Amino acid sequence: MKLGIIGAMRQEIETLLEKMEDKTFRNIAGSAFCGGKLEGLDTVVVQCGVGKVNAALCAQILCDCFGVTHLVNTGIAGSLCAELDIGDLVVSRDAMYHDMDCHVVNYPVGQVPGMDVLAFPADEMLIRCAFEAAESVHPGHTRVGRVASGDQFVADQAQKETIIRVTNGLCTEMEGAAIAHTAYRNGIPFVILRAISDKADHSAEVDYPTFEMLAAHRCAEVTTAMARRLRDAEG
Repeated sequence: MKLGIIGAMRQEIETLLEKMEDKTFRNIAGSAFCGGKLEGLDTVVVQCGVGKVNAALCAQILCDCFGVTHLVNTGIAGSLCAELDIGDLVVSRDAMYHDMDCHVVNYPVGQVPGMDVLAFPADEMLIRCAFEAAESVHPGHTRVGRVASGDQFVADQAQKETIIRVTNGLCTEMEGAAIAHTAYRNGIPFVILRAISDKADHSAEVDYPTFEMLAAHRCAEVTTAMARRLRDAEG
């Protein structure tokens, strides 16, 4: 197994980089890809930058240039579920776009024309491993469900309610579905791990700066625990 880990922001990967051993760096398309060992598992970690294009670009590079066999997206998200509070964790069952809209040509909102799925399904083994890792870090505060992605920072209640109605997602962020889409096209198993940093409503502008670091580091801690479990399963 060779694990590719993608985080959009420095805060989402810095803990992972500190824990990696035998590190080597390779710069491609403006991003620094760090290869090495995370908890003894062959791993490549990259900060992709914010947004769907950056995320898909780095996911494809991980597939083409580093030969990863599994993809994990780690980071923070806004809650779409009243039961999910700041610091809680979401493991993707699947991921879909909330800002893809071709309904005028008879596609459901969220579906990419030409694709055979509305939402991209995560890998069952990775879901199980991610859930167990999350529960080991923050017991009783993990949900498995849909991740909704779009190139929008959601800080408006009406916008939030529209995304919930369209996607039935647990959380919203800006990269996961693009990574899931890339993994799906390449036949690579994936899972998305998200820690809640804000409520994705009128309070987001206040909550986000306060809780961004806490949520990002918690999610990185879960990703590390997940790598350890994957290593043990492989051995």
